[in-house]
Amino acid sequence: MRAFQMSSEQSPPDVAILPGRAGQARLAFERVGKRTIVSRARAKSPVRLLTPRNHGHAAWVYTSLLGDGLVDGDHLTMELDVAEGASALLSSRGHTRVYRSPHGCRSEVVARVGEGALLAWVPDPTTCYTGARYEQRLDIQLAPGASLVLMELVTTGRKATGERWTFSRFSSALRVHREGRALFDECWLLDPAQGAISERLGRFDAIGTVLLVGPACAAARGSLASGLGALPITPRAGLVCSASPISPDGLVLRAAAVSPELLQHTALDWLSFLPCMLGDNPWAHLG
Repeated sequence: MRAFQMSSEQSPPDVAILPGRAGQARLAFERVGKRTIVSRARAKSPVRLLTPRNHGHAAWVYTSLLGDGLVDGDHLTMELDVAEGASALLSSRGHTRVYRSPHGCRSEVVARVGEGALLAWVPDPTTCYTGARYEQRLDIQLAPGASLVLMELVTTGRKATGERWTFSRFSSALRVHREGRALFDECWLLDPAQGAISERLGRFDAIGTVLLVGPACAAARGSLASGLGALPITPRAGLVCSASPISPDGLVLRAAAVSPELLQHTALDWLSFLPCMLGDNPWAHLG
């Protein structure tokens, strides 16, 4: 579970970025009556924003990329605002695929969640292929009473062709703070310069984090914390999980799995409460 390096003090150095595609997106959600609407959705290629209708009170947005994934020099930025009392789901259409990028590519997101609002950030997994260098940064600012559901999954490359944890570098920095106080500040760093990644991760082909913060997640946090705390640890298990409180109203769940499918199934099972919070099931609409 801790075969990767974490740091709560500082993020790893930036990778060198050559000119590539500079995708940008700006999103805003507002509550109108009993429902949330997307009041702003602007994107610059290669980023695309999809805003499907649903039967719940929350507004949904899915991101996608023109082309099959990120390539050398790509730099994506997003600004996201969820206004007071609004409920927003942000997901993706398919995995974030990162291809060979000797000079690196990156994505940066800043999200602001207003008082009493909810942001569910649940993208599909990130998959880095041979030679990929990728850095992502996510900064989420929560107002008093705001809630956050976040899922981050990272999977190995094309295992069938021997492409197992063979990227050049992967880093992911996540910071969640409320009124200037950090609730969660962490960076994953997977770099073969510190030892072969496949050896450090052993039998596991996927790792992930689920973060639950705020009053809207209180019941789910209690149930998951007690349920995972009661699970026995068995040798050579295909799935290893943990649950840790991170603040008076936060919980972080971690998992390492022998397959991406098992990890994704586990994470979605943990988030089985989310459709009730949104008023509709986003995963029932996939296809």
